[in-house]
Amino acid sequence: MDAVVGPTSSGLSGLTPVGDRPSLPAYLAEAWRRRRFAFTLAGYRLVSGLLPNRLGVLWIVLKPLSLAIMYGTIFHFVISGPARPHDFVQFLIVGVFVFEFFTGCFGGGAKAVTGNARLVQSLGFPRILLPVSVVAEQAMKIVPVMVLLGILLVIFGEPITWSWLMIVPILALMAVFNLGVALVVARLSVHARDVQQLIPVINRVLFYASGIFFSIDGALANHPTLLTAAHLIPTYEFISMARDVLLSSYEAPALVWVGAPVWALVMVVFGTVFFWQAEARYGLSD
Repeated sequence: MDAVVGPTSSGLSGLTPVGDRPSLPAYLAEAWRRRRFAFTLAGYRLVSGLLPNRLGVLWIVLKPLSLAIMYGTIFHFVISGPARPHDFVQFLIVGVFVFEFFTGCFGGGAKAVTGNARLVQSLGFPRILLPVSVVAEQAMKIVPVMVLLGILLVIFGEPITWSWLMIVPILALMAVFNLGVALVVARLSVHARDVQQLIPVINRVLFYASGIFFSIDGALANHPTLLTAAHLIPTYEFISMARDVLLSSYEAPALVWVGAPVWALVMVVFGTVFFWQAEARYGLSD
């Protein structure tokens, strides 16, 4: 009787099943090798998203500027007492501009995999590059936004100091945190699209909890426990650090300089492992 010829472990030496999840070190090494793909995708998406608009690239700065004008106009007449920050306009625009960096990564991260379903199902590459490309795209957007922010601060009388240079490492640290968040919501959205419906709600809660247009320290001065809890909100911490280095009248609580790096490290490590664990399932998503 003839021997049955079929796949054996020796015959498949060195090969792995389609969709098999590699080890985490191998996965990250492959992602690093293909990192240009993430940045190319980010640039393409940035350009393609702006070209259909008449004002094109100007919308990168017009969106946060219009939000700052709207909130400034409304809350200028609403906020008073200890909750009203000194140099309200400068305080507000720093908060709005920096918070936009987070919301862009948060919302874009939720659609990183589901919004590229055809790409995921047709090409083999580490899927982690999709959330990375989202953060890279938002990082490209934040550059002209920060330039505009500097111009506005000078117009409103803020002196230019060497501390302004610290905004670069602060935003880099925030990008690390944003990547961790994007990785988590990217995976969750694959399993439950409803997550995408919650993101605007979460953004709104964080908008108020981060003290974008009012002073957290002034509003919660008589509630030390709540004040400490507010100081531990990651978006508040990054915004507070940005205000500290950009505004001469603002000093961030010492806790935020410790909390923000911890948040960034914990979030990116957890997000990477959490996203990688479902790597083999992304190609099967709708």
